[in-house]
Amino acid sequence: MPELPEVETVRRTLAAEVVGRTFRGVTVRRRDVIATELDPAGGFSRVRGGAELVTPRPARVPKAALLVGDRVVDVLRRGKQLAMVGASGRAVAVHLGMSGQLLVAGAGERLKEASWGDAHDHVVWRLDDGGRLVFRDPRRFGGLKTSPSVEHLRNERWSALGPDALEATCEGLQERAGASARAVKAVLLDQTVLAGVGNIYADEALFRARVNPARLARELDREAWARLALHVRGVLVEAIRAGGSTLRDYTDARGHAGTFKASHAVYGRGGEPCLACGAVLESALLAQRTTVWCHACQPLR
Repeated sequence: MPELPEVETVRRTLAAEVVGRTFRGVTVRRRDVIATELDPAGGFSRVRGGAELVTPRPARVPKAALLVGDRVVDVLRRGKQLAMVGASGRAVAVHLGMSGQLLVAGAGERLKEASWGDAHDHVVWRLDDGGRLVFRDPRRFGGLKTSPSVEHLRNERWSALGPDALEATCEGLQERAGASARAVKAVLLDQTVLAGVGNIYADEALFRARVNPARLARELDREAWARLALHVRGVLVEAIRAGGSTLRDYTDARGHAGTFKASHAVYGRGGEPCLACGAVLESALLAQRTTVWCHACQPLR
């Protein structure tokens, strides 16, 4: 799943292509990847097993809600989520989920094709310069959410998210998680505590901070929280500079892969030597995620 560095890279490359452009049209190929403010509070409904929809929803999404006829004035990010903002004030939030992509092709350019063709290109916008913007999501864990204003986006769509991880502080982490009986790895993955960190950068930040991922958050002292906040910010900034980590599906808005995978010290390296001390890296399931750490550099006690 794309984490903050990957989503920030998409934001930057997308903004360079669409800010100042007007969407002239949109083709929605799958209605169920879009949630509007008129849809049920729990999210967009789906028909399962032939059952009737409990709460009917409009069959079509109003084109204005998808910014058609609107000039894009900004592309925002909070944690792992993006939002395109129109001059009208309306916004379309984008959650990439496990395999989602936002891809731009200029006028006359061919979009980078996937092995399955365009079968998972669920929403396609047409730009005023002849280009296209495509939301592609093979596994459909992501989706779009429309908002009538940026205020609605922040107060409703993003209200449950914690502070952005690029702004992580010792004081903020202690206040939100310092009394928690959960493992510190679980705390870092909790988007209500800190928005943007996922499995990759949690493992990397914990290794740099020399904090064992299984330690209980309430056991950490101020010095440990300070190291952790410092290295969360540091690893995210470095990953952004490298364009993020491409493991399988992730690319930026122009289809380019990120290169930070080559800098992973622990993530995905269970059973290999620690780059700092040479000890064999441990690997186990923690917080329902495969977690890798060095028992020598990150002692439990």
